[in-house]
Amino acid sequence: MELRIFTEPQQGASYDQLLAVARRAEETGFGAFFRSDHYLKMGSVSGDPGPTDAWTTLAGLARDTSRIRLGTLMTAATFRLPGPLAITVAQVDQMSGGRVELGIGAGWYAEEHAAYGIPFPAVGERFDRLAEQLAVITGLWETPAGATFDFQGKYYPVSDSPALPKPVQQPRPPILLGGTGPKRTPRLAARYADEFNLPFASVEDSAAQFARVKAACAEIDRDPSGMVWSNLFVLCCGRDEAEFARRAATIGREPAELRENGLAGTPAEIVDKLGRYAEVGSSRVYLQVLDLADRDHLDLVAAEVMPQL
Repeated sequence: MELRIFTEPQQGASYDQLLAVARRAEETGFGAFFRSDHYLKMGSVSGDPGPTDAWTTLAGLARDTSRIRLGTLMTAATFRLPGPLAITVAQVDQMSGGRVELGIGAGWYAEEHAAYGIPFPAVGERFDRLAEQLAVITGLWETPAGATFDFQGKYYPVSDSPALPKPVQQPRPPILLGGTGPKRTPRLAARYADEFNLPFASVEDSAAQFARVKAACAEIDRDPSGMVWSNLFVLCCGRDEAEFARRAATIGREPAELRENGLAGTPAEIVDKLGRYAEVGSSRVYLQVLDLADRDHLDLVAAEVMPQL
């Protein structure tokens, strides 16, 4: 079981704060540093000093870190055109020496689109656009050097593209897809995803959705054993009950609710819960860290949870 750090900067974080967390995650042996791709806060927090752009952040981290992998959960297909996005991710992959992963989804947060003038079509069109974006991005990256790429899309037609620049990772950086949709999500994952991620899902729901994706793989004769299966949970760990309760209070959550819905409690409790997810096929977990100032939290998990996995 690999553990990765996941942050939500739209809730309030500067680049320097994110860099400090990424460097601590790298120093303590976490597999990756990921961030959300949102432009508006959620809930009652202030969101100060305001949002940071996901791929601008990752470009900086590509130069300011050396080993840890970097990526998004999830870039919204509504935010960027697929051609420029393919260029951006390939460039950040080059800047990082081949450490980038692209998590991408259809987009869901209507309010952030309204707040920053981003078109937000109906859900069916958003999924149609996501499917075309995946075809264009992977097509550009996988086009052999010296050849050109064409795509007859409804939303994103491409003609005679030199398909440059190429990412360092070949044939392309890993692509992450995820979510609980029962039909289109599994089909897109079967066709394009190197990793399938489920956020905040129970063991039972994880097993059911993983099975749907595996069935979609079978429909196109893809072997699902080559796909990574992962989960995402809020993290709240304490050496004892008092430390756990203090961390829960800091992020405004109730200990009992966190134990039920997150990775929460003592290191032993967290290891036990991770084992239940491993039994249904999950081999990677993203730890949503909500208090970015508490880097001792990462040290505790690295010292007392990670060695038991």
